[in-house]
Parts: sequence; C-alpha cells; structure tokens
Amino acid sequence: MSKRVAVIGAGPSGLAQLRAFQSAAAKGAEIPEVVCFEKQSDWGGLWNYTWRTGVDEHGDAVHGSMYRYLWSNGPKECLEFADYTFEEHFGRPIASYPPRAVLWDYIKGRVEKADVRKWVRFNSPVRMVTYSDATQKFTVTVHDRTNDIVYAEEFDYVVVASGHFSSPNVPYFEGIAKFAGRVMHSHDFRDALEFKDKDILIIGRSYSAEDIGSQCYKYGAKSITTSYRSKPMGFNWPDNWKEVPLLMRVEGKTCYFKDGTSRDVDAIIMCTGYLHHFPFLTDDLRLKTANRLWPLDLYKGVVWEHNPKLFYIGMQDQFYTFNMFDAQAWYARDVILGRIKLPSKEAMAADGQKWREREEKLEDAEQMIWFQGDYTKELIDATDYPDFDIEAVNKTFMEWEHHKMEDIMGFRNHGYKSLMTGTMAPKHHTPWLDALDDSLEAYLHNK
Repeated sequence: MSKRVAVIGAGPSGLAQLRAFQSAAAKGAEIPEVVCFEKQSDWGGLWNYTWRTGVDEHGDAVHGSMYRYLWSNGPKECLEFADYTFEEHFGRPIASYPPRAVLWDYIKGRVEKADVRKWVRFNSPVRMVTYSDATQKFTVTVHDRTNDIVYAEEFDYVVVASGHFSSPNVPYFEGIAKFAGRVMHSHDFRDALEFKDKDILIIGRSYSAEDIGSQCYKYGAKSITTSYRSKPMGFNWPDNWKEVPLLMRVEGKTCYFKDGTSRDVDAIIMCTGYLHHFPFLTDDLRLKTANRLWPLDLYKGVVWEHNPKLFYIGMQDQFYTFNMFDAQAWYARDVILGRIKLPSKEAMAADGQKWREREEKLEDAEQMIWFQGDYTKELIDATDYPDFDIEAVNKTFMEWEHHKMEDIMGFRNHGYKSLMTGTMAPKHHTPWLDALDDSLEAYLHNK
C-alpha cells in the first residue's frame, strides 16, 4: 500500500510542500499519496484576504490576519521562487514591492501550473492529530465543513504548515477594560480608513507596528503614537508620529506611559505578536516555542526530533519567506522519500543546539538576515531545489534595511535586481504614499 502524507494548511508553507512532491513526481519519482487539509475555501493562507474578524461563517476562529492596502514590506526579489519567477508569472518585470493581491496571484500561479489543487480538501480544518506507537501511523481527524461531517483517516507522515500568525498575543494593561475607544489586536485590523482623522496608539515595535502605523498615516490618521517595551524603532517618522516608552495604564481615553507622558487617543491597536498555537496536536507532537529564528526540537528547523515522521514548515521568525519555505519543504520531502537519512535523536538535538547558540549571539537585523540565509542555503544544498545566490539575497536585504532608515515612507519606491533572472525591477508608476488603490489591476496598469 502507498504511503500517505497529510499536509495541514494550504498557505505558502503548505503549497511549498505540495510543489515539492509534484516536482519530484515530474522528474519520475514515485511519491506517496498527498492530502492537504485547508481550513478556508481557497488557498493562499494569510494572503487570501477575508473581511471577517473574530469567527468565520462556520463559527471557527478567523485564520486571516491580512488587511486591505497591505503592500509587501520587503523586496519581492528576496522571496522569489527559484523555480517560478515573477517574470514568468506576469509576462514582464514588475516593481519590487507588490500589494497583497499581486503576491496572492503569484503564489497561486505556481501551484495552478503544477496542477496540485486536486490534492487539497478545502473547508476542512484539522481537529486532532494523534500518533500510535503500535501502528506507527497518525490518525488525522478532520471536519468537512461543507457537509458538516467529522471523519478520521490514517497517515504515515504529517506536515504541519498552518503558520504562526493567526493566534494573537494580547497583553493586559491597567484600565484598558474601560478604555473609552476602540481596542483591537493587529489580527483584527482590516482597513486603515477606519482611523482617518483619529488619534491612534499602536503598542509594539516590530513589522506590524511599523506597517499598520504607516498604513494609518497614508490613509489620513490625525496622529500616530507607538509605544515600545525595549527600544524605539528609530525611523525618521512624519511630524504627526511619536514613539514613547511602554503604556502603563489607561484612564478614560488617556494613556499614560513609562516616561511620565500621557496622550488622549481614539483607538489602541496592539501589534504585540502571535502565539505558536496548535490545539489540534497532542502534547507529544506539539511544538512549543516563542517566535524566534531557531526553535528547538526541530532538526534543520523542520523535522520533529521526538517523532521524525512529523514535520513543521515555516515556524521560524522570518526575514526569508517563500523560498525558505520551499527549502524546508524540499528537505521534508526528501526525508519522507528516503533520500535524506536522519542521524540519531541525540545528534539531531546537538545540531539544533549549535544553531541556537549562534542565534543567541546575534545582535541586529543584519546579522539575523545572514543567519537565516546560511540556514536556507544549508537546506538547499541538501536537495535538488534550484540553487540561487543566497549572498546576493542577503545583500538585497541590506539595501532594503538602509533604504528604510533613509526614508521609512518612501523605501517602497526603490527597485532591485531579480536574483533569479538578473532583471532590474522597473520603477512603479505611482509613489507608494500616493498609491491608494491596492488592486492587482491598478498595480499592473502602466500609467
């Protein structure tokens, strides 16, 4: 009987896994039966935008954290698939910072070409995964929400590709329960126009805080205040943007900060990160980690050391994204196909500890980028994934970092050379601050 592989999630990580198996099959390999379970009615994960917040139409927690008007906050050249370029998909070069709809179209294009949609069961969230030592198999319990049927099937391998940007981390602040305004986590942020002419407070200093604040500025917020725990972001913000230390308490609409200052605001948006949350896994299978570049218990960042028939894709904090997910998926595939032989559990743990010790010495974003580049290259070198110039990707990331420091509201107006085709990205027809329409049609239109 053919081996069976369950892939949980049809976002970029899960789709990378499907493409990895399809690529092997196209080259003549005998592959296992692959079944992908996707909670939503279409693929693309977070890039598949939904207007819903809270619970979805079936009563489950909404997976998506995507919002309108989101544009890539990093160069597309740093996430380009090595086996499917932007030029191949769009038939011409495009600018370096696409909006969400353009990236979703690109992600879908590759798997549509690969013809793997038949492997996906949509509207089918996984409710539970267990493993039997007796049978050496996983039992995957699934809810077919279209027909409202719960059923279970056995698999030889499971790939967890459900992501970790869906379960919000929501801290408590004194008095916030009686705040006389809007309180939300970035997971539920959908439209910056909601905050036009409003004074907003954003709690956090990472990419969500930076980008949601920028969106609100772009669409007419009266003022933006960002509250940080450790240190300010330090960009050259517009005049109506201020960075202050951590929020300490709230009284009415007045927010009091650690430095003794206060400010009246209309809304509080918590950009305080997400939890690695896998309620469908038993404790012996469940990854428990904070959001960091090197989670422990995953050999090569992929293989669950306590049961090497279980794999996780995309669980790291990320600079690299789509092409790193590919590298991980190709690696997981080759372990499953027997092309890569795993060492002992002790050797796997020792390898992970070496990476963790290196991670703990990293001092800034540039060092983190090189770290993740080295990791991605190690995976690529172990498989037949098309090789690409990791050093050139890292250098593009360095340019991106410098452009952000020079002009946080204008960095998206720069262009970079494709590391896959060598083509220089054209300048976008409209500066980012003036590009209020984020549709694919508006982006690709040549004015």
